[in-house]
Amino acid sequence: MTTLMQAHRQWSSRAPDERFTSLIDMQSFKRRIREQSHSTVISSRKLAIEPRPDDARGLMVVSDDQHDPAALTRWSFGQLCSLASPSNSPASYFRDANMPSPMIADCLNYNLRFTRGVEDVGILLTEDGRVNELRAVNGPNYGRVWDADIVDLLINRFGDGITGQWRVPGEFGQQVTVTTDNTTLFASDRDMFVFLTAEENRIELPGRRSGRSGSFARGFFVWNSEVGKTTLGAGFFLFDYVCCNRIIWGADQYTEVRIRHTKGAPDRWLEEVTPVLREYSQASAKPVIQAIEDARNKHVEANLDQFLAHRFGKRMVAPIKAIHEQEEGRPIETLWDVTVAATAHARSIKNTDARLEIERTAGELLKQAA
Repeated sequence: MTTLMQAHRQWSSRAPDERFTSLIDMQSFKRRIREQSHSTVISSRKLAIEPRPDDARGLMVVSDDQHDPAALTRWSFGQLCSLASPSNSPASYFRDANMPSPMIADCLNYNLRFTRGVEDVGILLTEDGRVNELRAVNGPNYGRVWDADIVDLLINRFGDGITGQWRVPGEFGQQVTVTTDNTTLFASDRDMFVFLTAEENRIELPGRRSGRSGSFARGFFVWNSEVGKTTLGAGFFLFDYVCCNRIIWGADQYTEVRIRHTKGAPDRWLEEVTPVLREYSQASAKPVIQAIEDARNKHVEANLDQFLAHRFGKRMVAPIKAIHEQEEGRPIETLWDVTVAATAHARSIKNTDARLEIERTAGELLKQAA
């Protein structure tokens, strides 16, 4: 058993306006951001940086792509610096050097035009009726999973986070009124982090300590960034109690599911994390999580083409391998890779029976891993 510090780090670093006292409040915040946002893919040659006329230190992005000028956020400024000069990522240099904004704009524009080759980039713009902001600069195949969709699913499965079985944790096992000082629901325009527990419905374990029975509560984290700050993920665990500083004590059986924001990320969120959360909201997710973990750790030792042909047929070998390369940027290595690739390919098959057969075969691989 160990201590988990993830929630403590969030709790100790979040600004007051990034703390929420219910999932309903977070849902309203995230839905508003999504409604005001839109993404598009443009050529890097169409990006240009100019000083903001209303802010001596501010910068904005302009383009000849029929988009209004958009102010840079701190996060998108860092991403734009990495895009313009990937070898040294000068965002911190510009900030520390206290350079005037016209000089910074000149440096970035020069690098965008002469240091980088022409390439497509994905941009995320937000407009609230008063100001446009460039929230993110990502690759053209960035698989954005919206925070609002995740919060919607959490509310659907677990409620508002302050009533019912699943709640913001108490202090040393005792339920408390949720405030911005003790909450574990955090979100900003860059990311989100949720920590909920079921402390009143504990799991009894015989012989836990010195031959005596003991009990665990269940808890989970869910985190995401729709602008590229972090992966999409969920962590599941058992624990003794959470202290006032939101440190989790006596944690056991911690398991994570992480999804990179590649092209297929939105669909994989539904396929990988959603079933685990559904199972966890009803009982223990340990069997589901363990099956995924086993599949992630079990490499395909046989000839891959023969392995795929034996299970899915020879005609399926090439498309299954190809879609994994396309979405993940690497070859198939593990049973979990095969499961993800086969399920992704199944989405393109119109015949329902054929699609379900591929998905069933892919699901059987999880049992094989265990």
